[in-house]
Parts: sequence; structure tokens; C-alpha cells
Amino acid sequence: MAFWFPSYTAPDFSQPPLRDAPLVRFAMVERSGVAPEGYHATSIFPEYFHVSPGRWELLRESRMDCVVVRRPHGLLEVVEFRRLQVGDLVALGRRENGEDGIYVHAEAFAEDEHRGDKFAFRTRLTRETSFSIDYDEFYDLLRHERDHGFIVWVLGPALVFDRDARDAFCALIRRGYVHGILAGNALAVHDLEAAMFGTALGQEIYSKRLAPLGHYHHLDAINRVRALGSIEAAVAAGFVTEGIMHAALQCGIPVVLAGSIRDDGPLPEVVADVYAAQDRMRAVVRRATTIVALATQLHAIATGNMAPAYRVLEDGTVRPVFFYTVDMSEFAVQKLANRGSLTARSVLTNVQDFVVTVERGLRRQEETGAAL
Repeated sequence: MAFWFPSYTAPDFSQPPLRDAPLVRFAMVERSGVAPEGYHATSIFPEYFHVSPGRWELLRESRMDCVVVRRPHGLLEVVEFRRLQVGDLVALGRRENGEDGIYVHAEAFAEDEHRGDKFAFRTRLTRETSFSIDYDEFYDLLRHERDHGFIVWVLGPALVFDRDARDAFCALIRRGYVHGILAGNALAVHDLEAAMFGTALGQEIYSKRLAPLGHYHHLDAINRVRALGSIEAAVAAGFVTEGIMHAALQCGIPVVLAGSIRDDGPLPEVVADVYAAQDRMRAVVRRATTIVALATQLHAIATGNMAPAYRVLEDGTVRPVFFYTVDMSEFAVQKLANRGSLTARSVLTNVQDFVVTVERGLRRQEETGAAL
């Protein structure tokens, strides 16, 4: 098995300085949407709060750049600033090693022992980086997560510009490797255009030939779906008989389409209110144990800001959340790999080739019965 699942090491609160740490302090919100001075802002890491003598509470559902509110029954909840209400009690403290009753556990997961020399070549991700082991690890991770986790894919429209990549992703959906999809209007529009006309932005998705009046196709696809009222209605009416949206609907996969200022149409399912879209995305991200972002820099960054580096399972087990970014741009893949997460991975390649390779690799493992 190429994939290595890091174990969680909890802090030792019986030893100084945590043993002698004060209780965390709280201050009341006096104006809705405004945190009190000295508020503590959350990170992507596991964070513990000294709530009573000898009892440290781990935030169960976190996201970065939020505040921590103590509810009347004592539960600590991570809340966006815009949700703060007058009377809410917000945790205070900017120091992260127990001095303010707050401990940010940045080294929560065991690290790989094979670190190598202090000086070494090719330690940064570039176009020359090899990814063979990354693919093997990814296959093992997806096979594990299919049955034991929740895999969220963040998709850019480039995925559906190629017939083989689009077919491969549909196969991943049907074989259980996709549990949630986050995207924008364009991904869905061009997927539906491909289903109706065999093109994406007027170019045939296999031959790359330009169709006559093809620049109308994506608008016609939007218009047809809007006339019917929804993507689901377009599927039911037989206008859409294949593709990613079709497969997601058939398999009951939650899809969140977040709107942007440049959207055509948009499709009826697109969430135009940015904060409503954020809420919908976060509801999916809250369940994620692995996130894979394909050629969509802004959606990837948005999702990364919502995703902590860990997940607390129902039995209290703490496990990492894995975040993969795949893009042809070195800047794009490094943007989230440098978030500070010990579980971030990046692959520098064409996302169409990536999806085809992943589907083929997983299918080969399944056919040969490769053991996890």
C-alpha cells in the first residue's frame, strides 16, 4: 500500500506549560457581526480550549478565519463574523500555546520519518517533479475513502472540454469515488452543452472541430434548461441523457454551483447570493475527509478556506482531511499546498489527463483485485 495514513497525537495537558494554563476568557458581542476586541481567530489546525480546570475541549467542526462562540449549553461553535449576534460569547486570545487558555495543535499528525538531508535538490514542486508515487498513493486513498470517508471534488470547466476526461469522471461517480461536487455555472453549462450538442464552447469535445454557430450552443443549453426549470427537469425530459450532471443526479450526489459576476444565464441551480453559496459549500465541506480540486483556482481557494486539516469522527477519533490540488500552473497548485496543512498534496499536470489516468488506475486495481 503506497498511501500512508498519519496518526493523530493528542497534546499532553498534564505537562507544563499546558498543565498551568489559565482558562480561556470570553467577551460578549455588543454589535451584530462585530467581534469583541482581542477575539481569537481560528486556523486550519486542531484547536483546544481550556474551558474548566483540567478540561480542554477540541473544536469539532472548524474553519479558518472565524471566531469561537460558547453557546448557553457550553458547546463551542466556530462561527463566521457575519453570523455573530448581540449577546454571543466569543473566545479571546491571540497566543496559541496555552498562554490564553488556547492551544493550536499545529503538529497534530505524525510526520514522515524520511526527511532526507537539510540540503537537497528538487524540494519544490516544478514542471520537472515526478508524480508516480503520488498517483499510487491517491489510488489507495480513494479506495479507502470510498468506503470510509467522504470525497468532495472541486471542479473547473476544463474537465468537461475533453470527451475521455468527462467520461472518466462519470465512471468515478458511478463507482462511488465521488460523494460531493463543488463547482460554478461554467462546469455545469459546458457539461450540459456536451450532452445536448457534443461541444463545449462550440468545439467538439473529441475532434476539437468548431461546430457551425457553435458559439450559440452554451447559451442554447442554458436557455433550454431555464425553460424547463431545472437540470433535473432537463434530464427527466430526455434533453440530457449523459454527462457529469446526469450521473450526479442519478447517483444522488450533492452538487453546489456557486455563481460569479461573469456567469451567462445562469442555470436555475446556480446560487447567485455569494453568502448563500458559501453556506451551501460549507455544508458539503463539513462532511469532507478528502477534497480534490481540479483546475479551478478561486473555487479551490474558497474551499480550502472552509476546510480544516482534521475531522473529528462520531466515535471521537481525529483524522486528517486530505486536500489535493491539480493544475497546470505552478502558482495554482502551490497556493493551497502552502496553506500550512500537513496533509496538502499537489499534482502539476493537465486535469483532463489526470482524471483519465486516475480512472484507469483505479479500474486496473479493481480488476486485478489489488489489496488495500
